[in-house]
Amino acid sequence: MNEVTEINKIKSWIIAARPRTLPAAVVPVIVGSTAAYSDNKFILLNAFIALLCSLLIQIGTNFTNDLYDYLKGADNVKRKGPLRVMVNGLITVKEMKAGIAIVFLSAFILGLYLVYSGGIFVLLIGIASILAGIAYTAGPYPLAYNGLGDLFVFMFFGIVGTVGTYYVQAHSLTYLPFLCSIPVGALITNILVVNNYRDIDEDRAANKYTLAVKFGRSFTRYQFIFLLFISFIIPLILFIGFEFSYWVFLPYFTIPMAYNLAKMLYSYEGKDLNRTLELTAKFLAIFGLLFSAGILL
Repeated sequence: MNEVTEINKIKSWIIAARPRTLPAAVVPVIVGSTAAYSDNKFILLNAFIALLCSLLIQIGTNFTNDLYDYLKGADNVKRKGPLRVMVNGLITVKEMKAGIAIVFLSAFILGLYLVYSGGIFVLLIGIASILAGIAYTAGPYPLAYNGLGDLFVFMFFGIVGTVGTYYVQAHSLTYLPFLCSIPVGALITNILVVNNYRDIDEDRAANKYTLAVKFGRSFTRYQFIFLLFISFIIPLILFIGFEFSYWVFLPYFTIPMAYNLAKMLYSYEGKDLNRTLELTAKFLAIFGLLFSAGILL
């Protein structure tokens, strides 16, 4: 029997949620909450709700991507990436549209507590995040199809996710969450960079003009390395300019892993890059935890 046909509906929805991408939703909340704690502004309930909302928005965005990449032909049976539920007939278009609505509505309803706590600014952040998650691959001008996916990810999963988490606890803003959001956004963006690097040929055929399609493989490799570089610069800035302790250099323990990832991007092609993609997400999680610990210590 075909392996795909043995996947039940529950497992299909889990696959559609793309669990391996969820560090992109968790790390901004951890780092933003750490920044709030360092300023004596940490509120556990607000941080927990922010985490749930972040996870739901990430999952809703993943559902939307799966649906519209399938409808636009970017996902097909020849894809090199992990299994996608739409192209394999595991979830219908009607079911996926319902799933998208339920997940984003749940994020909105949960977020109303944060609006009650933090005011209208939080409402605007939440609505913008949900709309951006939809607009990433849907709508008349899908961001991912017009070279804006990288900027979207950096802004919303990096800056908005981290700074927003800080704000819903502190109800104010300082330099710290903004600086902390830079490596978060850069490393989350690198997950997308690897994904787009792997899919250059398929995306070009589907008229999906990612930065990788627009500027080619060499540019994409340099982009990946540049984003790694600026991630490692931020701890140095915090140490020199803002009197953080030596513990802020804890993320430097991940330099060998970063080097290995860059090396893989130069060495691997096609489906072999799925391993690089997985390790890039793990790298984000490890860096984020060490960075958070360094801020606290």
